[in-house]
Amino acid sequence: MARISSDSINAVRDAADMATEVGRYTDLKRNGAQMMGLCPFHDERSPSFSVDPQDKLYHCFGCGVAGDIFGFVMEKEGLTFAESVEALADRYGVELQREQEDPRAEARRQARQRLQQLLERAAAYYSNYLWESREAAKARDYLAGRGLAEGTLRDFGVGFAPSAWDKILVAGQRAGFTVPEMHSVGLVQRSRQGQEYDRFRARIMFPIRDARGRVLGFGGRATRDDQKPKYVNTSETDFFHKSEILYGLDRARAAMAKENRALVVEGYTDVLALHQAGLAGAVGVMGTAITPDQVKTLSGVVDEVILALDADEAGQEAMLRAQRVAGGRRMRLRVASMPKGVDPAELMAEADGAERFRGYARDAAELTDFQVTRVLDRTDTASPVERDQALAEIAPILAAMEEGASQSELVRKVADRLDLEPAMVMGRVVAATPATGGPGLSNGPEERRPAPSAPSQPAPAQRPAELTSRERRERALLAMCIALPEPGADYLERLGESHLSRSGQAAAEFIRAHPKDPAEHLPRENGALAALVTELVMMAREEPASEEAMELNFLLLDQRRLEDEIAAAGERGDYERRARLSRERAALVERIAHAQRVGS
Repeated sequence: MARISSDSINAVRDAADMATEVGRYTDLKRNGAQMMGLCPFHDERSPSFSVDPQDKLYHCFGCGVAGDIFGFVMEKEGLTFAESVEALADRYGVELQREQEDPRAEARRQARQRLQQLLERAAAYYSNYLWESREAAKARDYLAGRGLAEGTLRDFGVGFAPSAWDKILVAGQRAGFTVPEMHSVGLVQRSRQGQEYDRFRARIMFPIRDARGRVLGFGGRATRDDQKPKYVNTSETDFFHKSEILYGLDRARAAMAKENRALVVEGYTDVLALHQAGLAGAVGVMGTAITPDQVKTLSGVVDEVILALDADEAGQEAMLRAQRVAGGRRMRLRVASMPKGVDPAELMAEADGAERFRGYARDAAELTDFQVTRVLDRTDTASPVERDQALAEIAPILAAMEEGASQSELVRKVADRLDLEPAMVMGRVVAATPATGGPGLSNGPEERRPAPSAPSQPAPAQRPAELTSRERRERALLAMCIALPEPGADYLERLGESHLSRSGQAAAEFIRAHPKDPAEHLPRENGALAALVTELVMMAREEPASEEAMELNFLLLDQRRLEDEIAAAGERGDYERRARLSRERAALVERIAHAQRVGS
């Protein structure tokens, strides 16, 4: 794909509001020219996350993460750099220009954009039809009966598909789209007789969007008792892969990130009802079990997922696969025990429904504990056959866990309930652990190690190591070189490799290449360097700088250089060089003392 032009990137940076973007994930308060809040990348009680709203930068003094507005969107939304630019351009109404690209690649990009427009137009058509047509009156009554307000329905773009067989087919063609294009996004299909017709007819329509809010497909709910099946989704297309998608993610992501928790439910109306009740971190899986792909998506946003699903027999194996993926990504899966036969949407319709749901979520059991207890509760422990069947079913669940106290505790629980020796239970667990090299998700040892994150997903923030005195001094000097670029250019030339740490050398080299605007050319291919340069730019904005302070910091770094060289000469037995360097150090100490007197 062609690169977005530099002018477009700058236009997006200028238009985007840094405080708004960060404010989706943490509350910010003004602190002089900066804004401060709790870090959205690690748990903390005292705010250490600093945002520069003017230069569109962020830096956490607690965990060390730093970057510009594009980097923030990349990390929080799991996007590439180009995708982050596109997402912000969409939000702030900036038209992107691209550099010249291969004609075939340009044609593919334009074709995909055109199909995206087709899906957006279809979503708007269905939405308008729900509110404006007499035919949709029954659908409006049904949705109102579920306790869903018009504002919520409009916010999520809920619509209605006409019962006529060709409304979308005709409307799409009138708008200039071809029948093959409508086929490719799942809006129309062909009968056995070769006739084209609308895939969705006489159904309540739920647009299904990606994390950026772009329509990928639809879910359609029947409005008549004789209408089968009850739900119809868009067929698998280049846009739509049901097992990868979470309904409502575009609306829920910010709330999920703030709470570091996702609420996962089954249906569209469940998601709508929870959001309407203020539980905005809810997403839907469009089925009875969460999939490994959905777990991967959530792992880029939260550390904990609470499942409010119908854990029927069909969903147990899928839950087990998801558990393995969650374990590899260090994510906690819990299960909320909902009242039997009551879904979240029905619960929200009750006066105290929202509070009761919060209670179920608060008391949610660990997924493995829930699964094991469920098997044990339905087992006749007086029957040797049933006990053996239960153990056979439980062993893979326990094998998917990491070895440790939690696994040992469940082994003891199973042994007590089935009247077996813990060693026997553990033996079955070991036997159920998949061997190395198996295909797909059954590859046990791979699943028991942390799975590598996708390139677009940030690794969990790590608290930075304590800086050495040289690193603190070199960062102070480099920040002043940014704040005072004219004298800074001289110091950047005087600084050699022996003055600086490895990271300091890289930062100095980058600032030499971009003396006027280092924040606008962050090295995105090198995350550590980009974070360090961002930190230096923000230090330059926040901390006082003077040529006297620059000179003192340089002299102190030069002293450290001399001391290193003196020590190295002594180790080599080069006493003549050591003596000469020691005389240089003595003269340098005099200069440092003078500089300190001038600066005081």
